[in-house]
Amino acid sequence: MSDHPESLIKSLIKKVKGYPRFSKEEIEKFCWMAVHEHKHGILPSEYDIREIDEKLYLALLQEFKSNLY
Repeated sequence: MSDHPESLIKSLIKKVKGYPRFSKEEIEKFCWMAVHEHKHGILPSEYDIREIDEKLYLALLQEFKSNLY
């Protein structure tokens, strides 16, 4: 389903779960942060509007929601 390797998705899942104050209630935010960090090499600042890989974001979010990490 995803154009991205499963190993990348698994790596990002591990990264998301390792963020300070990770919470499943804010999974969209944490997935966005991980994809931003993957693309730009740094975590986003408060008002960061740089683009991210939306397909990767949606694949990561879907993986979290379907497997209830």
